[in-house]
Order: sequence, then C-alpha cells, then structure tokens
Amino acid sequence: MKNTEIERKFLVLNDGFKKEAFKKERIVQGFLSSVPERTVRVRLIAETGFITVKGIGNESGTTRFEWEREITREEAERLLEICEPGTIDKVRFFVKSGDHTFEIDEFALQNKGLLLAELELKNEEDSFEKPYWLGEEVTGQKKYYNSNLVKHPFQNW
Repeated sequence: MKNTEIERKFLVLNDGFKKEAFKKERIVQGFLSSVPERTVRVRLIAETGFITVKGIGNESGTTRFEWEREITREEAERLLEICEPGTIDKVRFFVKSGDHTFEIDEFALQNKGLLLAELELKNEEDSFEKPYWLGEEVTGQKKYYNSNLVKHPFQNW
C-alpha cells in the first residue's frame, strides 16, 4: 500500500481565482493529534466526514505519507467534539490550470485574510502553469500547516 502525497503550497495574491473556480465547498476540521510525526485530522465537508493521518514530510516538505478514509457525518461530528482546541473553518475553491487543479483555501474566523493554494503533483519534478494570482511558494513552511494555524492563527501573526 503506497500512500504518498506530493504537494506544493503557495500564498495567493488576490481573489481573481474565484471567477475561475468550477467548484467550492466549506470545510470544518479539527485535529485529534497535531504532532508532525502523526497528524490526525477530522474533516467535515457538507454531509461527508473524513479522517486523515499524515506523516512527517521530507526535507523539502513536498512529500509525505497520507492515509484517508471517508466516515459518516455523525462520526465526524462526534470526533470533532474531542479534538484538540481550535477549529479550521475555510472555503475551498477548485481551479483548473493546464493539466492540474489548484485547491485554494479562503480561511475564516481567526485565520480570516489568509489565502493558500495547494497543488498535488504526480512527482516532485512535475511542472505546472502558474496562474497570475499565484504568489510566493510556502511549501514546507510549518506556519502555514493547518495543524499550526489552529494553535497560531493568522490574525495573531
């Protein structure tokens, strides 16, 4: 079983991506464990829940172990009740760019004002088109990890 996530993360310069989005969804998530070696996330998207385990990333922060399973809404709600303090609340926009799809998160609550784009790749050397709204790359910068934003919200920076 190979469960590897190869992902790059970027700041977003403006909300121009919104008019290009083909889909959006609200995400509420909490963490059962936020230690980097084994982050365990509980996520609720509409009527569907997910539980995800992520391992520590490689040196560049681009690649790491990821395991995810769908759970019921009720299971996700119950697990969110026992998560570590703090919740991430965001709207995720999906934007096609060439052969790839960017997922742009517009954060709410204590992380309001933060816009992050993620791009999953087939391999670390995979090339992609950079849209005009894409800003500085922050891959591997731990302060932008959701598990860190719960403890150190963007509005407190």
